[in-house]
Amino acid sequence: MSWENAPEGTQSFAVSMYDPDAPTGSGWWHWVAINVPASVTKLEQGAGSQEGKLPAGAIMTNNDAGMPGYLGACPPEGQTHRSVITVKALSVEKLELPANASGALVGFMTNMNKIGEATVTYEAGR
Repeated sequence: MSWENAPEGTQSFAVSMYDPDAPTGSGWWHWVAINVPASVTKLEQGAGSQEGKLPAGAIMTNNDAGMPGYLGACPPEGQTHRSVITVKALSVEKLELPANASGALVGFMTNMNKIGEATVTYEAGR
């Protein structure tokens, strides 16, 4: 995954993958990474599941299964769900959040410090 043209004043990024169609009543956070340095413009394949693939200083917070890292999409048989991948440019170098922060808490804090964002949405099923 890569991005470019961050807004002036960007000090860090937050990256997430969210399924708004999950049958939970509130969607499903598949992956959340925060404190990605402003100098970074891409994440290597495996950044959400392999140690050492995230840039120095970046951390993964909990997905909706209650653990850090990427948890792959798996919509119920016969259903198609959207996956929304978002990169937010933040006005702060670091979000002071616990590693077990929920996607909702990270969303609140990133939205409070957001100076720009880009999203890609795709649909997939089993």
